[in-house]
Amino acid sequence: MSCTTPSPGSDRSPYGFWPSDWSAEAAAVASRDYAELRAGHGGLYWVEYDPSHGRCTLWFWQSGSAHCLTPEGFSVRSRVYEYGGGAFCLTAKGLAFVNEADQQIHLQATEPTGGASHPVALTGRPNCRYGDLQHDHHAEAIIALEETHGADGVEHRLVALALADGAREVVVEGADFYSSAALSPDGTRLAWIEWDRPEQPWTATRLCVATRMPDGRWGDRCVLAGAAGGESLQQPRFAADGRLHCLSDRSGFWQPWAEVDGTLVRPSSLAHAGADYDCAPAPWQLGTTSYLPLSDGDLLLTHMVDGYGWLFEHANNGSPRQLATEFTRCRQLAANDRHVFCIAGSPERTPAVLAIERASGTLHILAGGAMPLATDQLSRPQPLRFATGEDEVAHAFFYPPRNAHCHAEADTLPPLVVFAHGGPTSASYPVFDPRIQFWTQRGFAVVDVNYRGSSGFGRAYRQRLREQWGVVDVEDACQAVRALVGQGAVDSRRVFIRGSSAGGYTALSALAATDLFRGGASLYGVSDPLALRRATHKFEGDYLDWLIGDPQQVPERFRERAPLYNAERITAPVIFLQGGQDAVVLPEQTESMVAALRSRGITVDYRLYPDERHGFRQAANLADALEREWRFYQRLL
Repeated sequence: MSCTTPSPGSDRSPYGFWPSDWSAEAAAVASRDYAELRAGHGGLYWVEYDPSHGRCTLWFWQSGSAHCLTPEGFSVRSRVYEYGGGAFCLTAKGLAFVNEADQQIHLQATEPTGGASHPVALTGRPNCRYGDLQHDHHAEAIIALEETHGADGVEHRLVALALADGAREVVVEGADFYSSAALSPDGTRLAWIEWDRPEQPWTATRLCVATRMPDGRWGDRCVLAGAAGGESLQQPRFAADGRLHCLSDRSGFWQPWAEVDGTLVRPSSLAHAGADYDCAPAPWQLGTTSYLPLSDGDLLLTHMVDGYGWLFEHANNGSPRQLATEFTRCRQLAANDRHVFCIAGSPERTPAVLAIERASGTLHILAGGAMPLATDQLSRPQPLRFATGEDEVAHAFFYPPRNAHCHAEADTLPPLVVFAHGGPTSASYPVFDPRIQFWTQRGFAVVDVNYRGSSGFGRAYRQRLREQWGVVDVEDACQAVRALVGQGAVDSRRVFIRGSSAGGYTALSALAATDLFRGGASLYGVSDPLALRRATHKFEGDYLDWLIGDPQQVPERFRERAPLYNAERITAPVIFLQGGQDAVVLPEQTESMVAALRSRGITVDYRLYPDERHGFRQAANLADALEREWRFYQRLL
């Protein structure tokens, strides 16, 4: 076990109490991230989120240097479907982007030297939000997903907005949800994804296309795939030759298919590839690009295997070539004639924007990619596969305690913190996570669980959560602990479980289901699914029915699986951390859970952050939450 062998100048301290210079503030600052790469105008654009000021800003890289284009007072972030994405696109004269404060589209002219003018509003519809922006250079318009909030509820449609004056035209409406509008190179065809309630974008969607008519309007939609249901399609893309590609899980995994004579077939460039890998995560956010048809007919795509997200280039004639081999998760792909670009993560580095020369494979880091911790201070993820369910296997990453300046007392084992990711149809990845390193630096082990229902392991694994939320995720979290205890890696008497959002629900449900845990933490976690169902937004309006069941048919199931109504089963102390402006898990829900536990004399700590939404973004609050959780566990040790 790491840190058990004394080194010169090291301290002998109990696990969980190791001193470290890797502070909560340092961990919060290291949470900087990137999104939405776009190649064009002689360079590369991306969105950068910086927790030090809480804004998302647009950056432009060209000729070896990058600079920020977004002036003070603006933040580039969409809130369509609450989770946003697709917040900017390139135009002939510059940029179009969604401003976080008003959710309207703004135009920003750019100069060849890389400068940019002050943004000017294109839209002014206060009851609307915009996202998933696509430039239609043939009509000089922005095609966008429009979310309207009105007296009759929330409606979604695709619209075209003229760049000259903002004149609005409805492209298509009538479905409950839309995403991923993609325009063919010659401008004659438009493809998109749509789906209706009660489906989720990772259960059943449709791939649709429309043809531009002589008067410039779009003709009737044609459903190219997904009409029969039971198939999740995402990320339509047109290749340079006009052929349409799309990810489909009809083979059991999200992989590219190509249109031939009006149907989807497997591309020839995938003929040499193994079958068992996803090429995309669950589409929670708009604007995701996890595969890309390249100009010469090759395919650039990610292989998600056992939680890793490797980057490959698949040639039409030859075996696939792996790129950026030292990076364990590659996402948000872009390309130009010479380079492919991606946002990449590794166990040692913060997220990085990469440029990879296609001819040589030479890699350049354009932004990020810092190594905040020395090698001897870093805990590396160890893949863990463990038995669960009925002859099933689940996945996790184990991080042993690691601190070069400390070693533990003899004949002791470290406490364990179980991470339950949110979503719950999401995943955790083997990349540098400043929060995990905060724990391992202090003498805790961490296991980051990809329970059944996580994405990135195929459709069947993802579907295991259907009507089983609060059951299979809890079982897998517990089985991960038992596997590590059985290996002699952790102290069975000092195990904690924590999670945010849906992960908070898993944590609370596990605390109610078993006495395996010494304590836990819920960060804006769900404690009453039925209350969440009544109050949640349209995008997740039927998600609870899929996860648990129809409350009209199985009303008892919601009560049976609600931590709030099983509070009498929780005997371990819990800390709750909540955003005051959370529109997904309302503060009242968390406060009801806090009151239920306190009424029984259970040790509870509660902290409300008035300015935070669903997911903390401000560095000071991120640091405070991490420090509070650690101090809470220390008291229990």
